[in-house]
Amino acid sequence: MQNPMRETVYHQKRDHGGGLDAAIVKFGGTRADWLDLSTGINPTPYPVAEFAPDAWTALPDTGANLTLLDAARRFWSVPDGAALLAAPGASSLIATLPGLMPAGRVRIEPPTYNEHAAGFEAHGWSVVQSGDGEARVMVHPNNPDGRLWEAADANAALTVIDESFCDVTPDQSLIHLADQPGVIVLKSFGKFWGLAGLRLGFAIARPETIDRLSAWLGPWAVSGPALQIGAAALNDVDWANQTRERLARDAARLDDLVLAKGAELVGGTSLFRLYRVDQAQAWQDRLARAHVWSRVFPYSETFLRLGLPPADRWDQVEAAL
Repeated sequence: MQNPMRETVYHQKRDHGGGLDAAIVKFGGTRADWLDLSTGINPTPYPVAEFAPDAWTALPDTGANLTLLDAARRFWSVPDGAALLAAPGASSLIATLPGLMPAGRVRIEPPTYNEHAAGFEAHGWSVVQSGDGEARVMVHPNNPDGRLWEAADANAALTVIDESFCDVTPDQSLIHLADQPGVIVLKSFGKFWGLAGLRLGFAIARPETIDRLSAWLGPWAVSGPALQIGAAALNDVDWANQTRERLARDAARLDDLVLAKGAELVGGTSLFRLYRVDQAQAWQDRLARAHVWSRVFPYSETFLRLGLPPADRWDQVEAAL
């Protein structure tokens, strides 16, 4: 697949969205004043119901875990030949997966989510941007530009397909590859459902791969509250469908506002938008003076990424722009 953004020179750096505390120190205000658009987290999260009392006091039981995995299998249409593993966030899986094979070369085409390269490098792998490798990482849709991969791209002995943002476009999912040898599909619960603090993620792959990952994570990897919330959310198909429609409308609204100020749309998903601007750092500073936090990137002077505001904070975005 051709990378549409060769204009940037990419240097690996473990940077992320967030960092609101540092922004407050520099630009003032309180956390309540600020609108954090630097992440791609749904600003209208799944409504959390009350927990059963033993969700906090008892060790998570096998039944609760199986209930969650059954809901996940149905929601994502997981192939019969694939197994699922719930984990304390997709990040814990990203850090673990490189240990499935002896270290070699892993192909990770930039720009993309940088934790994958960091995870492989921590296991002794060499990260390459093109050519052949024993492993390959495909963030699908990609963060930050939203580009999509094809099934034919999953061509390495170990292929990681990170679908953390794919729940906004389920028709594009490559989940049907999850029962193929060497393929691992990752799912994140924090983005689409807006519950990043819950720390819940999933690996989907052949049973022998899931067995190895499960042994490394150990028992009770996912908390009782996360098991309950995750199962309820994954069974709520109506909420998911309504949320996709709302996110699409809000993403289009954000595009209208930002493009009217001279930016150019590069890509993204309906959870985050990537724009090309004249000076990204100047844009970030201007927005920050109005207590709106955005995302810029160390490898580009022109890329600005914005997430979506909650329904009652659009006026603040318009004023900041």
